[in-house]
Formats: sequence, C-alpha cells, structure tokens
Amino acid sequence: MTTTLITGGNKGLGRETARQLLALGHDVWIGARDAERGRRAADELGARLVQLDVTDDASVAAAAATVGELDVLVNNAGVSGGLAAPADVTADVMRTVFDTNVFGVVRVTRAFLPALQRSTDATVVNVSSGLGSMTLATDPASIASRYQLLAYSSAKAAVNMVTVQYAKAFPQLRVNSVDPGFTATDFNGHRGVQTVEEGARAIVRAALLGRDGPTGTFFDHDGTVPW
Repeated sequence: MTTTLITGGNKGLGRETARQLLALGHDVWIGARDAERGRRAADELGARLVQLDVTDDASVAAAAATVGELDVLVNNAGVSGGLAAPADVTADVMRTVFDTNVFGVVRVTRAFLPALQRSTDATVVNVSSGLGSMTLATDPASIASRYQLLAYSSAKAAVNMVTVQYAKAFPQLRVNSVDPGFTATDFNGHRGVQTVEEGARAIVRAALLGRDGPTGTFFDHDGTVPW
C-alpha cells in the first residue's frame, strides 16, 4: 500500500486530495497544525493524523518519526500573505509567507528524505500556483499578470525553483510542482472559480505518477505550466 503524507491536510485542497487518494487505496496521513481540527478531518475521512507545523523544526522532526515509512509527500500547507499592495508589504510579511510556503517545504522534505529514499516508488508534490510563474506574470494575455501579490507570488516562484533543485539532486525521486488553479477555499475567501474536487485533480495526478513519470516539471490539470 502506498503511504502518503499531506501537509495542511485538514481542509480545502489538502483534505480533498486526501479524500481522493484514500478512495484510490492510499494509506493517508493528514498533517495538521491544529491537532483537534486535524483529528476531526482524519476521523471523517478514514485517514491518520500527525500533528505537524511546517514552521517548527521540532514538530516536523516528531512528525517524521511518527509517520516512519513514506512513498508520497504532498507539500500543500500554505498561507496567502494577504492582499496588500506591493508598497505596503513589509519584510516581516514576506518572512512569514516564506517561512510556511518555502522554508516549510524544505523543512518537511528534508525531514522525510530518508524515508522517501527507502521507498521504491517515491514522489514529492509541491503545491505551487500559476501566480508563481514568471512567464505568466509578465504575459499581458495571462490572468496571472493582473495580480500584484508580492509575497505569495514570490514564494511560489521560489517553490518552483526548490522543486527543480530537488529533482536534480535526487533523480531517483519524482519531484514536481503543481498548479491546482483558482479553487474556492477558505484560503481565498471562496472566490475561486472551481471546486475543490476540480482543484485537487492535478495534485492527485502528480501523486499517482509512476516511477517512469516526469520529474522537475510544473503542470496543472490542462498540461505544462511555463516557469
């Protein structure tokens, strides 16, 4: 059985990804910062819970010890950083967003690398965004060019580079970035144009890649997303 960990798995895209992978036979661990909310989600879905705060080294280390063996890691936990104009975004705001969205990916991936390297079919899925694509951000024809989310977009661009570097360093793993699309969740005040079921499709697709699947790529449910 494939063992999967999803960070930020107690709600939104993380929860829906857990639901879909459970239906496909995965043994799913929900990583949740809030243990009570995580427990409710895990019980409702039939998943397992591990308390996990991606911004805390001790929490991440304890989670790695609890989960043990792992085949699929979905780095989903993230924060938006708000909608402030770039002129109003402080270094502290940037630091908070990067601590979860970028450094959290590194903390968790590094902690679980030994387990992933023991797996014969290991996959890392980094949940990114089209807003982190420099190509789309500078293309007037793309909706991504209309947004000026300094902290969030910069963090997702960094996540994409983290993906590339891990993919090069660990060719025995599949490490990919995924853009789930503009999905209606608490994260964006439910302003998204697609459901969580639709948004989770690309994440699930990446989690199911076989050992001969691509690595070091960026895609959504329609295909390749430009860097």
